[in-house]
Amino acid sequence: MDTEHYRAAVKHVIETYARFRPSHGNIRLDTVFDEIHDRYALMQAGWDRGRRVRGNLIYITLQDGKVVVEYDGIEHGITDDLIRQGVEEKDIVLAFLEERYITAV
Repeated sequence: MDTEHYRAAVKHVIETYARFRPSHGNIRLDTVFDEIHDRYALMQAGWDRGRRVRGNLIYITLQDGKVVVEYDGIEHGITDDLIRQGVEEKDIVLAFLEERYITAV
């Protein structure tokens, strides 16, 4: 694994989704990049229909040469986006599934 390449790929994918705007509500999307600890997130915060909206949309860590998807709240998933950015399929771990390593995408 090329750590710098994987960092850049993860950040690119998150930044891509951060440009989208929710179809309703007053919701802000924030990128959170911690390169020291290799933690990367897309957070949402705001209001929709009188209710507070907050939490993760994407949370990824880099560990032991792998891109670990801790949480993927994107409707169609981000695995294909990571692969298109050059992340090796064998290096993607879907930590939110009981079967941790993906097979075919």
